[in-house]
Amino acid sequence: MTHQLTQHTLPPFFSADSRVLLLGSFPSPKSRKLGFYYGHPQNRFWPVMASLWDEPVPLTTPQRQDFARRHRIALWDVISQCSIRGADDASIRDVCPNDLNLILSAADIREIFVCGRKAFDLYNRFCLPVYGRSAVPLPSTSPANCRFYDLPRLKEAFSAVRLAADPVTGES
Repeated sequence: MTHQLTQHTLPPFFSADSRVLLLGSFPSPKSRKLGFYYGHPQNRFWPVMASLWDEPVPLTTPQRQDFARRHRIALWDVISQCSIRGADDASIRDVCPNDLNLILSAADIREIFVCGRKAFDLYNRFCLPVYGRSAVPLPSTSPANCRFYDLPRLKEAFSAVRLAADPVTGES
C-alpha cells in the first residue's frame, strides 16, 4: 500500500461545556466512512469510555455523540492533513496540524488527553508550542495495541478522563 495525501474530513465534536479534549492522530478510513470518531468496530475506545461510567457501549453515531456530550467530552485529532498508508500511524508523514483553537476558544477544556504514542509525539511537536498546554498521554485503543493493553488496563489508564470531566466528584 502506498502513501496517500489525505484530508481530515470529520469536524471537531464539542460543546461549550466540554471539559475534556481527547485527541487521536488521524481518523481511520472506517471512521471517515462512518463520519465519526473511533468508528472501527474493533477499536476499544467506546467500550473503554462506557466502562468508565458503567454504561452500555454506544454503538451508533447518535449514541456516541450523546455519550460524549453528556460526559463533557470533546473529540478531534491532532492532524488536519497528512500522507498515510491506510490507518497505519507509523506511516504518517507530511503533517499539517488541526487548529485546536476552534475548540479551545469555545469550550471549557480543562484537560487535554492524547490517544496513542504517535498522536502524543505529534501533539508535542506541533501543538504544545502553539497553545502552551501540555497533554496527558493515553495508550491507543486500536486493536493493534491489544497485546499490550487489555480492556481492564485501558480502563485504568483512561480513568483520568472521568476525573477530569468532573474533578470535584469524578462524576458527570
